Amino acid sequence: MLLCLTSAGQQAEKTISGTFSHLPFEEFARQLEAQSSYRLYFDPAAVDSLFVTLQVQEQPVATVLYQALRNTAFRFAIDDEHRVFVSAGLAPNTALPNDFFQPRADGPAVAQADEPTATGPVGRSRYVSASEYKIYDIGAGSGSGRATLAGHIREQKSGEPVIGASIYSESPNIGATTDQFGYFSLTLPAGRYDLKIRGLGIKNTRRQVVLRGDGKLEIEVEEDIVTLKEVVIEAEKDKNVSGMQMGLEKLDIKTMRQVPTAFGETDILRVIMTLPGVKTVGEGSTGLNVRGGATDQNLILFNDATIYNPAHLFGFFSAFNPDILQGVELYKSAIPAKYGGRLSSVLDITTREGNKKKFGGAGGIGPLTSRLTLEGPLVKDKSSFIISGRASYSDWILKQLSDKNFSQSSAAFYDITAHISHEINEKNSIYATGYFSSDKFRLASDTTYHYTNQNASVKWRHNFTNQFYGVLTGTYSHYDYDVTSQQNEVTASQLKYAINQEGLKADFSYFPNSRHTVDFGVSSLLYNISPGSFTPLGTASLVKTDILPQEKALESALYVSDRFDITPRFSVSAGLRYSLFQALGPRSVYQYAPGESRSEATIIDTVKYGSNKVLATYHGPEYRLSARYSLNDRSSVKASYTRTRQYIHQLSNTASVSPTDVWKLSDANIRPQIGDQVSVGYYRNFKSNTIEASVETYYKKLYDFVDYKSGATLVLNHHIETDIINAEGRAYGVEFFVKKLTGKLNGWVGYTYSRSLVQVNAATTADMVNGGNYYPSNFDKPHDFTLVGNYRFSRRFSTSLNVAYSTGRPITLPLAKYYVGNSLRVFYSDRNEYRVPDYYRVDLALNIEGSHKVKKLAHSSWTVGVYNLTGRRNPYSIYFKSVNGQIKGYQLSIFGNPIPTVTYNFKF
Repeated sequence: MLLCLTSAGQQAEKTISGTFSHLPFEEFARQLEAQSSYRLYFDPAAVDSLFVTLQVQEQPVATVLYQALRNTAFRFAIDDEHRVFVSAGLAPNTALPNDFFQPRADGPAVAQADEPTATGPVGRSRYVSASEYKIYDIGAGSGSGRATLAGHIREQKSGEPVIGASIYSESPNIGATTDQFGYFSLTLPAGRYDLKIRGLGIKNTRRQVVLRGDGKLEIEVEEDIVTLKEVVIEAEKDKNVSGMQMGLEKLDIKTMRQVPTAFGETDILRVIMTLPGVKTVGEGSTGLNVRGGATDQNLILFNDATIYNPAHLFGFFSAFNPDILQGVELYKSAIPAKYGGRLSSVLDITTREGNKKKFGGAGGIGPLTSRLTLEGPLVKDKSSFIISGRASYSDWILKQLSDKNFSQSSAAFYDITAHISHEINEKNSIYATGYFSSDKFRLASDTTYHYTNQNASVKWRHNFTNQFYGVLTGTYSHYDYDVTSQQNEVTASQLKYAINQEGLKADFSYFPNSRHTVDFGVSSLLYNISPGSFTPLGTASLVKTDILPQEKALESALYVSDRFDITPRFSVSAGLRYSLFQALGPRSVYQYAPGESRSEATIIDTVKYGSNKVLATYHGPEYRLSARYSLNDRSSVKASYTRTRQYIHQLSNTASVSPTDVWKLSDANIRPQIGDQVSVGYYRNFKSNTIEASVETYYKKLYDFVDYKSGATLVLNHHIETDIINAEGRAYGVEFFVKKLTGKLNGWVGYTYSRSLVQVNAATTADMVNGGNYYPSNFDKPHDFTLVGNYRFSRRFSTSLNVAYSTGRPITLPLAKYYVGNSLRVFYSDRNEYRVPDYYRVDLALNIEGSHKVKKLAHSSWTVGVYNLTGRRNPYSIYFKSVNGQIKGYQLSIFGNPIPTVTYNFKF
């Protein structure tokens, strides 16, 4: 790829036409000189093995040279007198800097990618291609020692940051990755560099710099447009091989849009479920079970604010509008030290900042929902906004169904998300996000369910130096539900629950040199929970008021981590997080007789604590350690150990996530959960990094996670600790993953073999489960296979296929009935001794893009798909009814037939 071009006077140059077939470069140069006024200068010995095969028609000399040399190690530069200089490695500089003979001013210099007048290669924007040719003179200094280059990588058309992009030098082999703000910091020896920029969803590009001292470089890149031409990718050390992180899955919204889902709308949680090691217990559930962990052991963050219920409409839709999302990161192991509070995984969801260049929008119309997103600059190139709304109109479909259980039901939801970003100056930026969602449904009864999410986050980012910056974040998370019944005024009632979480944290990143990356910070969360209230509705109601006492707690933590490259092949990352949890009053704490099963009959004392008095304290270290050794440029092995602590627990009497599940804080009677995980993996890339493959194996040990006694009561239980038992668990497995995200045929395939086992070996026989032996957890599904494939026929037409198979989940079955005296009893099997039938599903979609004219009022597309193409009746649950004195079993399927969908999407 050419890197430097001075193009004054080229507007009227003669163009080149011709066919060059395996022509020696020296002969090719002579023919070029014969057709133009250019003179080529090069070392004949250096190009003696270089041959050119090319066909051009009326192209400028610069474009012809670019095409002839783009896949070689040679670079060229053109001066004002039409002299072309060709050399291996970096492009030669054709002129001295303007201030070469003048004293340099003190202080760092900032290089901006101002738009030159050069005409770049065909198919590249003049802005970006000319930036590749330009040489950026950065920093003030003698040009010796080490210097730090920092800046942002942003998308050219919108000005939005590019997250996870790599910027690196091949000689020396030093690189950096942009963070959630698109920021990078790269420390190099002073000198001249050819910096390469790579990233998912952007075109590969490069910048040529002369680094004299500390300075900044603001980089704008082009969005990658899918073409039908052969994709050529230069060899580079891909993150799959060279990155430290293991158990990490990154997906951008463009990739997620290609996966067929129910009702035709992109659903990030459904896409996450196609990844190895991620399972769910049922078709209509968005609860994630990651590597043998329970659903409450996943920390779901939306711009750093915790989401407690990530689902709409019985779990059929995720809570996040796809049009506002930037991407997601799922950490299954080697969880960074800055995250805490959950045992199994972290799902970090980030939104787009909004277009800083111009006003625009996007939206879609589907069979159940419609959505609209608007974005644009508040102050061009400095401030932007984006606001997104989505609403359902599913009631009309329910009314069309003949079954009264559905036709007399109603279900609806909506959500609104807004984000504002503002760059105060070069060192300070602020970001604010707000989210609100509401669900309301009634299923053929007088009972109405309503629940809401409210989340907000505010961030202030400050650059102390190029090597050191910090982010101060304040968050607010709220979730509540209410269940009302009003048909009978005598029994009219309302059940309510709410959880509030307020947080403040400070995160700092320091890049002392190219071998070290240090992160450290401190955080604090304040919980306030209203665990439940049951109150009458109306003056005629005879319902007795029942209100559980409030719960309050403070969770704090500090952390530090350091990534250290010991050698170019061997890197380690070590981190320590120390967390402190304090349960606070006012509360009454029951004390139970030691050595006996907890029940109201074994209460021996009650201790009362005043407001904000500490009634229980838990604390301890959380270790993070990982290592990577590169076998070669294409393969590596990685290992990690992670200890995590969790102080909040989700209580649920269903296998899948329910909107009416409640969260319980650790206290004097309920201990926090602790988890240890060891992982080892092998990673290899094929075909110039176009195919990524990995195999990871893990072993996880869990302590004191929550399980329940048989017949436990979880709602409005004033002595909930009497129905909760502390369990131990172990999970292990192996995950195979192959991914190809380039070319006409792309997608991924994953297979997981895993086990998730539970042991309740209580001190008393009454509290034991299955005799104290290990038994399968509710989400133990040993075999799991997923295929996601996409094939692009043309620029406008593509098809997507999704195939999923997994072992059926465990279940406890009634085996017999018997009488004790005159009372009929049911004899059940051991807990989770049996399984429901295996799960299997095929989805198919056809994506139709509108015409690709640049000047259009709006760009549109259609998605036509079929969910559950084979119409398989996958079991969601097994239930039993007494019919004519006999107990009969029935299988409930959520989607028992193929579901066709048509969705219209637009963007302007």
